Amino acid sequence: MILEAFRLHGKNALVTGSRRGLGAGIALALAQAGANVVIHGRDPQTPPICDEIRATGQRAAYLAGDVADAAVCSALVEKTVAEFGSIDILVNNAGTIRRAPAAEYPMESWAEMLAVHLTAAFRLSQLAGQQMLKQGKPGKIVSIASVLSFQGGILVPGYAAAKGGLVQLTKALANEWAAKGINVNAIAPGYMATDNTTALQNDVVRNRQILERVPAGRWGQPSDLAGAAVFLCSSASDYVHGHVLVVDGGWLSR
Repeated sequence: MILEAFRLHGKNALVTGSRRGLGAGIALALAQAGANVVIHGRDPQTPPICDEIRATGQRAAYLAGDVADAAVCSALVEKTVAEFGSIDILVNNAGTIRRAPAAEYPMESWAEMLAVHLTAAFRLSQLAGQQMLKQGKPGKIVSIASVLSFQGGILVPGYAAAKGGLVQLTKALANEWAAKGINVNAIAPGYMATDNTTALQNDVVRNRQILERVPAGRWGQPSDLAGAAVFLCSSASDYVHGHVLVVDGGWLSR
């Protein structure tokens, strides 16, 4: 049965930046499909999403820290293996955004965007990939890119550059690991209703401009990524490598 290919029972996942927003939506979707999930965020207090995952009958664990810190990346992968026995799925979702005109963009913000969105994604993918190769069984790595991986955006040069790099990193890792049973892909969300876009949602002019361009006529919700995430993390996508799945309400086609 085709639906069996989408099941994740017996799989163990790590989803970074999953206290709330897109990451929490993805983590819950993976748990509903059968996976145990390590949740990550920067706040040391255990978030409600852990209880939501346990309510599905799956196991959840939480680790706090900044993925810009190499030690935190190592600890996340190690905790997943220690808690559940393996790491079968990695979702690189942790992120933030800094807005400013390019002529005034602080180098500190530029460095932060690259550290969080690109360097951390590589470090986590490398560590998870090493473990997956050692385990000798299929693994899935999914990075959360953006429609700004293809467009320059406005007032976000650091974010756009990092997300563009993340797409190329996805392809580079897929080229090396596809034949070894590790699928590396990405999801590029469009304009989603999250903390990162609060300023845009509250800007009457920008909010109107965005909604006028989105064929679906609305902001995306974390639940809109659920199907894409489960697909790319399941055996249903075993022949999908180095792909960027756009989930944008039609934004890029307008």
